[in-house]
Amino acid sequence: MRTAAELICPAGSRRARRYLARLEARGGTAGAPVEARVRRIVAAVRRRGDRALLALTRQLDGVRLAPRQLRVAPPAMAAAYRALPAQVRRDLALAARRIRAFHRRQRERSWWFRDRSGARLGLRVAPLERVGVYVPGGRALYPSTVLMTVIPARVAGVNEVIVVSPGPAPVILAACHLAGVDAIYRVGGAQAIAALAYGTETVPRVDKIVGPGNVYVATAKRLCYGQADIDQIAGPSEVLIVADRTADPEFAAADMLAQAEHDPLAAAVCVTPDAGLARRVAAALDRQLAVLPRRAIAIRALAAFGAILIVRSLDEAIAIANRLAPEHLELAVRKPAHWMNHVHHAGAVFLGQDAPEAFGDYLAGPNHVLPTGGTARFGSPLGVYDFVKRTSVIEARPRTLAQLGPAVVRLARLEGLDAHGRAVELRLAARRRRPAGRGRARVRGVA
Repeated sequence: MRTAAELICPAGSRRARRYLARLEARGGTAGAPVEARVRRIVAAVRRRGDRALLALTRQLDGVRLAPRQLRVAPPAMAAAYRALPAQVRRDLALAARRIRAFHRRQRERSWWFRDRSGARLGLRVAPLERVGVYVPGGRALYPSTVLMTVIPARVAGVNEVIVVSPGPAPVILAACHLAGVDAIYRVGGAQAIAALAYGTETVPRVDKIVGPGNVYVATAKRLCYGQADIDQIAGPSEVLIVADRTADPEFAAADMLAQAEHDPLAAAVCVTPDAGLARRVAAALDRQLAVLPRRAIAIRALAAFGAILIVRSLDEAIAIANRLAPEHLELAVRKPAHWMNHVHHAGAVFLGQDAPEAFGDYLAGPNHVLPTGGTARFGSPLGVYDFVKRTSVIEARPRTLAQLGPAVVRLARLEGLDAHGRAVELRLAARRRRPAGRGRARVRGVA
């Protein structure tokens, strides 16, 4: 990509169709070589526990650890938090308060009722016991990810939250202290996911694994599902900006670059019916790229997955957004609330130019762990609801089976499951020999 003007193309062109197809394909699974390698890593950790963790950390990350060094000393988290500059502590605390306040509204309650047959029916909602959080290392530091993953778990009432992260930096340790993490382990990659799923001598087995990571981490989460629950299979980050003539091109370009600087595979798309705006956005991209510290990463991302698409109308722009189901969707238009009503698929929607995607990344309150790669068609942001389990509660009185049992027997026989029907028939026969007491059940409301 020599200049950002190369990103401009009409949405109906052959080039745009190829581009949109490439974007839609980003949600696919990892290739066979990656999966085969991850399977070997998972199997090694499952068989050899800490020994495999230490060997893989030395082999893949170039870090030599003794077994006692796998776990970060608990006082290190508090010490790292105290060592932060006061303004950083205040900013992290502000983000934590806003994230906690938002997620408290997601809490679910157990409920039950008694129906006319006398059956007592309900749903018990209870927190998971132990959750593992993966915090990436690599190109950038993500204390915001610590807050976005740990705080909802704590709001849900999870008893124990542990973090795995390759060589966690002091600011990660500090964020773990603020969010209320119980333990941190110095391990990353697929081997960290395997350790959480199966447990080792040092790393305890968890009920659920959450948090973003690279293709190896995502593949390990998929392969370990069933040993532990997972949040989602996360892919590269993405933003789609729908902009009309009222949009500020500098803002649109800045928001595209906010995604592009994440990763060479990040996607940044602007869709507009205004050809003049498209040219101004491209010019703004060139100006801002010239002074961007992560310029090399952003240029690679834009060249591979960047575009400025010119459409015939905002209706067509929204149709493209619904087709791609982006992780982040910005509506930089004159009436964003109106167009929001036409959005069917998006991880998070940002209404108006004063709500940039970066605001949502840090401290707006809603979670920034979002479905990617088109999975917003069926997926949701990480939330308190991801850290609880639901148990059905069923209580039947004798008169319940007297009323409903015969239908159960008939349905069981319809399916060819005689023992099912007999289990109910035995109770019906016993009731005929021993009549139930009188009384009328009263319908109860939700508890």
